[in-house]
Amino acid sequence: MKIKEIYEYVVARGMEKDPRGIDVVKAQLAREKKRYEEMKEEDKKSYDTDRLTNPYSDTRVLYGDPETEVKSVLVGIDMEVGEVLLADRLGEKGKKIDLIMSHHPEGKALAGLHDVMHLQEDILADFGVPINVAEGIMVSRISEVKRGLMPLNHNRAVDAARVLGLPIMCTHTVADNQVTTFLQELMDKEKPVTLSDIIKLLKTIPEYAEADKHGAGPTIVVGNKERRAGKILVDMTGGTGGSEDAYAKLSQAGVGTLLVMHIGEKHRKEAEKNHVNVIIAGHMASDSIGMNLLLDGLENKGPEIITCSGLIRNKRS
Repeated sequence: MKIKEIYEYVVARGMEKDPRGIDVVKAQLAREKKRYEEMKEEDKKSYDTDRLTNPYSDTRVLYGDPETEVKSVLVGIDMEVGEVLLADRLGEKGKKIDLIMSHHPEGKALAGLHDVMHLQEDILADFGVPINVAEGIMVSRISEVKRGLMPLNHNRAVDAARVLGLPIMCTHTVADNQVTTFLQELMDKEKPVTLSDIIKLLKTIPEYAEADKHGAGPTIVVGNKERRAGKILVDMTGGTGGSEDAYAKLSQAGVGTLLVMHIGEKHRKEAEKNHVNVIIAGHMASDSIGMNLLLDGLENKGPEIITCSGLIRNKRS
């Protein structure tokens, strides 16, 4: 496969498993195309044309010729300077790496992370929060994340890859969509009654079972194992953590339990105050499920997958 084919594949899979539904995603792309067509020529010069076909600003080819043929991919959760050097070292030892694939965004994809957070507005709406309220509570959080990203050294790992001549890309929301939909469908199907039932169900999944062996398995952080779960919302996509104000609205909308990758202490306290149970499934294990669901199809198309940096590889097909 060529790099451009891998990129097109992961974007298509991300859209396919987007929890908002494909029609919402297509409408977003149509609005973006209209906005671009109405831009002044001067503004078009700095416009990222990937936005016309890829609705996820945190998924990009960051360096490399899109026509490059790929036989082996080094994949991990965080592919930073150390992992770029690992790829180069593998090449020195006779194991040529044609592409580095990071889950977490780097470069311009990291700078654009805040933009995918609008996805959370539609998820809140799907679970009963009025869309005007969802947009209202997200606006300040999105601005906060954008400001927090501004001072970062976004291109550090990308520059290392460029100097060493190693193509690099990242697949963030496209993978998070996979795990979110996978787990939401599982919860909707199995309908666990208590928080303990959710934990038991999660531990039947290989990535969570493996993480549990290393002390990073699913954990209840609000509620207790006897508490009834009620309506379960899997909250694992949309860039990063949403607004603290969401918990009151979700509680009013009838959500009983949030299943998340991770949660900050302020957010946890807001959930507790609003009597919303919270289970942390585990960050690396959850990210691994999302990546594995992408990698299975990719590996079936030919490229060899070599994993590192916290990725718990489990094949499903």
